Amino acid sequence: MKKLGLIGGTGPESTLIYYRRIIEGVQAATRPDLLAPMTIESLSAFDVFEYAGREDWDGLADYLLSGVIRLEAAGAEVASLTANTPHVVFDRLAEKSPLPLVSSVESTRREIRTRGASSVILLGTEFTMVGDFLSGPLRADGISVAVPSADEIAYIQDKIATELEFGVVREDTREGFCDIIRRLAADDGGELVILGCTELPLLLDDFTSPVPTLDTMDPHIADLVRVALGEELG
Repeated sequence: MKKLGLIGGTGPESTLIYYRRIIEGVQAATRPDLLAPMTIESLSAFDVFEYAGREDWDGLADYLLSGVIRLEAAGAEVASLTANTPHVVFDRLAEKSPLPLVSSVESTRREIRTRGASSVILLGTEFTMVGDFLSGPLRADGISVAVPSADEIAYIQDKIATELEFGVVREDTREGFCDIIRRLAADDGGELVILGCTELPLLLDDFTSPVPTLDTMDPHIADLVRVALGEELG
């Protein structure tokens, strides 16, 4: 079994989910008393936002790289980011990383292909919605990607940074997000809402969203379990 190294803290809520569900996934595939070897290097979501806000992409890549180097020193054989926003510099990071990296973007891309969706709504941090590191590969696959308006993006980013990153879930915030989803679905269609921030599942799921959701953690964690078990990803 390969030892995984996770860059956590970006944010804390999703880091806990990654750890618990990787453990559960490995146990489900093997035996209940087997705990997957794993190391977590906790960085800061707010440092990531600061680098991204300055568009200091080299600085962000180096910040993440410092964490990966510490994971390697702790014996990790494969590394992964436990948030979507840091994937904005995934290619830069992969070029310098001493460890192979498992991409959430590629996991999400494969899952959407499997589901056969042709149009999606993308929610996430402002850097995920405005950038093309997630939407670009999907559009290259012929998938239509709808994103919120500038005012809606600012609203979503504020709620992520001031509420969800702290584990705060408010019903009025949930309804505000659902209003945005309804508008985008009416204007642009959308068979799936991509929850492109790993804190969004605290707020939205298939029961609360007016459009079916795709939690990007689901395919990514499934791929990490496969990698931990020594399987190759397609």
